[in-house]
Amino acid sequence: MTLRIHSRRDTAIAVAALLVLLAAPKIFPRGVVNDLWSVAFAIVLAASWNILGGFAGQVSIGYSAFLGIGAYTTALLSLKGISPWLTLPLAAFLGAAFSVLIGLPTFRLRGPYFTIATIGVSEAVRVLASGVSFTGGSSGLRMPADSYDFVSNYVAIVLLAAAAVGISWVIRGSSLGQALAAVRQDIDAAEAVGIDSTRVKLRAHAISAAMVSIAGGLFAMNFQYIAPGSVFDFRLSLSIVLMPIVGGVGTIAGPILGAIIFSYMQIKLLSSPALRDSYLFIYGGLLMLIMIFEPKGLVGLWMRLRRSVRRAPAAEIAA
Repeated sequence: MTLRIHSRRDTAIAVAALLVLLAAPKIFPRGVVNDLWSVAFAIVLAASWNILGGFAGQVSIGYSAFLGIGAYTTALLSLKGISPWLTLPLAAFLGAAFSVLIGLPTFRLRGPYFTIATIGVSEAVRVLASGVSFTGGSSGLRMPADSYDFVSNYVAIVLLAAAAVGISWVIRGSSLGQALAAVRQDIDAAEAVGIDSTRVKLRAHAISAAMVSIAGGLFAMNFQYIAPGSVFDFRLSLSIVLMPIVGGVGTIAGPILGAIIFSYMQIKLLSSPALRDSYLFIYGGLLMLIMIFEPKGLVGLWMRLRRSVRRAPAAEIAA
């Protein structure tokens, strides 16, 4: 009964927060709504990565490749006269297909070897996008002028963030989530009991890649300009990994917390010319502190504080 009450309460809070965010363009100034767009965008990236990196324990540092695929799919097709909104399903499909293509060989690797391979794939895609002419090369591409609609784009990114969190919640409680948890704990034992580790990792990879690719399309629509250095940036891939780790990897709330903190720090630091390039350094320092004192992230710290508060009255009664 207690669990059900908490679940209903949490659901009500989440729905209320979503409604407020959707109404933000009519409530808050444009600058605040821009910041909320960045937060929602970060939540999509962190929650999507967490499906593979958190639930399955597969640390990929190449998710900017999917963001770039989605962004370039939207930009290239929009320049051909296709509505940018109609390009998003294709962006999701191409991102998922590419995730399977690179997942088949890389998922045979384990531990740091898999992580290094994903870095290589991401950098290879960036170099390719910089060197071919149809992507605009290193100069990038500019979206058609009539493709900009900030309010619609904002609503879309907020709904995508809600979908990413909701899909993560559904997967964690499903048979796929249980299989991913088994793979994370002991891949050999999981395969010994009949779990096809490669298949479940490919499914998680494809789902997360599809959502990140859609976010890439919305990124192109919002900023109206993309280049290999912006959407295939290694620092972006690293940021995607840091957010759920700081918040609490493998949890539902952790990527949300990590994304909110990271976005806030990035927004504030980018507004200061002297600190513009230091946000990753400062966030990395926060990561080290959390890993030293609470490896389970901010969610783990919160749970530990709650347990301490609950023990205190019990100890007083016993005394």
